[in-house]
Amino acid sequence: MKSLDQEDTVILNLTQHGYIQGVKIRAQQQQKPSPNISDNASSDVTLAHYFGGVRYALPPSQRWRMAQPLPSDYSYGTKEQPGKCNGRAVTSPQPFADDEGSSEDCFQCNIWTPSGGCPVGGWPVVFYIHGGFLQQGSPNDINPSRLLGETSLKCVIVAPVYRLAVLGFLSSRELIEDATARGEPCGNQGFWDQRTALEWTKKYAHYFGGDDSNITVMGYSAGSYSVFYQLAHDLDLSQEQSIIRQAVMFSNGPGVQPKLEFEVQKQFDALLTALKIPLDASSSEKLEQLSRVPPRELIEASVKTKYHQYRPWDDGKFMPTTLFSDIDNGSFARRMIERNVRLINGECRDEHFVYSTWYTPQNSLQSLRERLEADYPQRACDALINLYYPDGQLPGDCTDWQDAFGRVYADMQVHMLERGFVNALAQHGAGHLVYRYRIEYRVKCVTLPPEWGVAHSSDLAMWLWGDGAQLEEDEKHIVRTALIEPLTDFVNGSDMVRWGTSRGSIQEVRRLQPDGQVGIWQDAGDLWHKGLEVWNAMRKARHTPEDAARL
Repeated sequence: MKSLDQEDTVILNLTQHGYIQGVKIRAQQQQKPSPNISDNASSDVTLAHYFGGVRYALPPSQRWRMAQPLPSDYSYGTKEQPGKCNGRAVTSPQPFADDEGSSEDCFQCNIWTPSGGCPVGGWPVVFYIHGGFLQQGSPNDINPSRLLGETSLKCVIVAPVYRLAVLGFLSSRELIEDATARGEPCGNQGFWDQRTALEWTKKYAHYFGGDDSNITVMGYSAGSYSVFYQLAHDLDLSQEQSIIRQAVMFSNGPGVQPKLEFEVQKQFDALLTALKIPLDASSSEKLEQLSRVPPRELIEASVKTKYHQYRPWDDGKFMPTTLFSDIDNGSFARRMIERNVRLINGECRDEHFVYSTWYTPQNSLQSLRERLEADYPQRACDALINLYYPDGQLPGDCTDWQDAFGRVYADMQVHMLERGFVNALAQHGAGHLVYRYRIEYRVKCVTLPPEWGVAHSSDLAMWLWGDGAQLEEDEKHIVRTALIEPLTDFVNGSDMVRWGTSRGSIQEVRRLQPDGQVGIWQDAGDLWHKGLEVWNAMRKARHTPEDAARL
């Protein structure tokens, strides 16, 4: 969490689960008064109540195993000695970060609640999943206090820590054997952590004033990617097990079908080689040696291998092996319709600038290809190279191969595959459940280089109402009208969302324009057609269930 301005203790009674101690988040005195009274937050105004580092699960007995739900008699503390939840959550060990405040026992969440009286039935609940390529980040990186204290959006926000990178998304034949022997799934540990935290939220939300029947799962970037898989998992469960009522995917789409077992095995073997663990050792010996490697040494070795990005695999358990086929044949859309699950999905205009800095390839097509293979299945990489670089030459709109990588990666993560996804939903009757947006406006508190324009993540300061910084007065009116008011309608579950698009018209997009005006954009040009072309190329490159069984 970003800096706290002034703190007062808040004690929360969780009945049979004991007591926790949080803090009141107070506003800083604004320099210029606003004509809108609600904006005149002075230093003695409480914006929100905050509970940091609230445990949602117990750690597994060994790395890469399932975190354990809290027992029914778990207690956070007594009335006299409440559990201290007034600081930052423990973070998952990760690349490019020091180890201070991190632990493999990182199963905690940060929670913000409005400071006012709770309405009858409770506030809606937002389960927010942080981004960071699934390799880094934590809920400590966001601060929605001003969002709750200064806007119409009043909700309980729960943001979990989940295992990242090699600790959160490693799989292999050896790990599958170990998990199967214990009756557990293997791999996708980060996704399972998120689900465990979501189930905890469903159970505990009412203690924080939340309405557990109205839970919106929301995320940015890799958090948005996670939202897609959490939604897919939830839709595959029975109605009784279902939790998600609405989903918000900021700047990410569904991606491609994840790698199969034989592909994640290559990653596992490369990791063993980097750690000098013999490949001819027995499965139990490999796992035993891996379990003894200190987390920092494990992470540093993992990022030096060819397959340095640790992402989900097609396990058939967290996600069905038919997931992407279900999107194309309408099964996914039908389940959304049956449960009336609505979706917000959108993009920034200049997503690619940030992506062009993430593990940048060398300046050649071959290096770009190898970089893509760290993330995507081999068949998907083949299809991308053939589609984007058919003559093997640098495209004319790219300055170099690093720039080319940023653009193709942005297309895969956001621009193109989100279009293919929402088109498939609309083709099968779920278009009325989808609300699309495009951001072309940038507020002044964004710290990314100005020449990057409206790059990936630059709109977080708007969706989170400054995200710990302050919006200027003219910006507040723009952001409130363009984004926060319709988002409030959506989170509240209102039938009338102030979006402006025609019901079911999937190519109509709510667009925040460079001048701050809101317009409805008809997404029917080159971007739309290219999106469908890329989606179809990825569809043809997918492994079928029969391929998976054979390989």
